[in-house]
Amino acid sequence: MSVAADRTALLDRALLPRFGLLCLGIWLNAADTLVTATIMPSVAREVGGHQYFGWSVAAYLMGSIVAGACSGKFSQGLGLRRATAFAGVVYAAGCAMSALAPEFVTFVVGRLIQGLGAGAVVALCYVAITALFPEKLWPRVYGAVAGVWGGATLLGPLLGGVFAAAGFWRGAFWAFVVQGVIFVVAVLAMLPGEKRAESRTRIPSRQLALLVVGVSLIGAAGVVASPATAGICAVLGVAAMAAMLAVNRLSPDRLLPRSAADLSTATGLGLLVMFACEAAAIGFTVYGPAFIQARHGASPLVAGYVTGGIAAGWTVCAMLVARLKPEHEPLAIRAGALVILAGVAASA
Repeated sequence: MSVAADRTALLDRALLPRFGLLCLGIWLNAADTLVTATIMPSVAREVGGHQYFGWSVAAYLMGSIVAGACSGKFSQGLGLRRATAFAGVVYAAGCAMSALAPEFVTFVVGRLIQGLGAGAVVALCYVAITALFPEKLWPRVYGAVAGVWGGATLLGPLLGGVFAAAGFWRGAFWAFVVQGVIFVVAVLAMLPGEKRAESRTRIPSRQLALLVVGVSLIGAAGVVASPATAGICAVLGVAAMAAMLAVNRLSPDRLLPRSAADLSTATGLGLLVMFACEAAAIGFTVYGPAFIQARHGASPLVAGYVTGGIAAGWTVCAMLVARLKPEHEPLAIRAGALVILAGVAASA
């Protein structure tokens, strides 16, 4: 079937609502980072907690990782429809908790719950592709759904900026509550309810526990008052992450590839490069809007779009690099690292 025919089939009256359901589920996760980053200065001004900025992102991502790793077993036990609907309810509840938060600790807990729901929603949406569409359309659906992440780079800062500029940052979370409820209703109406066949894989619980401990300790290092205590927390956090990699290498139930910590392999080096590149950019994503607003007097909308430039650049370059021939890929990786270095230096 041609690309044009695939596109026509995807827009068929019977399939279009299903495609819209998947896009909504992916959107709930894709837009979160940029929306939240844009409104965080407004959140901190109202409920306090500038020192906990990093926790708002760390809690959400930690929840997403844990839920994503457990979603397969979850859907086997409850069935795809009930599991996805429950994940949507958890997501909406987390958004509501953050919207109602009287202080920053409650806000962070809400972000954790929101991340648990969003991580499961995204994972189960990708599973749902095989249940909702004929096999010949799977590549087309995967490609089209991936475009939602690109769209979020444009609409996320706009949504967050509008609510922040209006002095109603809580409205951004209430908007996601409404979208979460719509998603749950659509899931109950469209997804099949039968359970999937049991698999022999198990949840990598030890790795997930060590990951949670490591992230929590590293996050605590940024908020404790004592430099000595902060140093101890940071060292213990790094040790917990190293232990997670060691357990992952020996365990039959892996969270990461077995050779993730082996820098003599392409997998290990590749994951290290990805980690380093993400680490170089995440600080500006989290603190950039606050810095731009405080230092340069920019509006929340402008600050959001400046931060969103990172995601937009990532999306555009990813599409361009995907067209490269294999022999040009090493040069592209080196060029990308140099561009990140230049960007960080220019921002400083």
